[in-house]
Amino acid sequence: MNTTLWVLQVLLAAVFLAAGLLKLSRPIDDLAPIVGDWVHHVPAPLVRTIAALEVAAAIGLVVPAAADVLPWLVGAAAAGLVLVMVGAVATHLKQGEVPKVGLNVGLAVLAGLVAWGRLGPFAF
Repeated sequence: MNTTLWVLQVLLAAVFLAAGLLKLSRPIDDLAPIVGDWVHHVPAPLVRTIAALEVAAAIGLVVPAAADVLPWLVGAAAAGLVLVMVGAVATHLKQGEVPKVGLNVGLAVLAGLVAWGRLGPFAF
């Protein structure tokens, strides 16, 4: 199970690092075709804050465990991503961007599995 959780952690870290860096590095108008029109309906600082949280969580999914320093942060980062994805689902539904909801739900489930595993029975 430890190997499975590590694979999920690295996969989620790669996805959220890419998504966060994309949202941090591109102008808001360039993001809409990629991530959805929701970026025009929320303040730009909120988009950047979400991006920074995604990057921080990506780092938190791997670095604490790899460095063996405060490994409980892995579970906390995963739980934080679940909350971000719940917000993403709500936002996409509110904007009528239903096709994007499936990806968010899938990522929330994977992050939830990591949180459960690392904070629960398979903690480091």
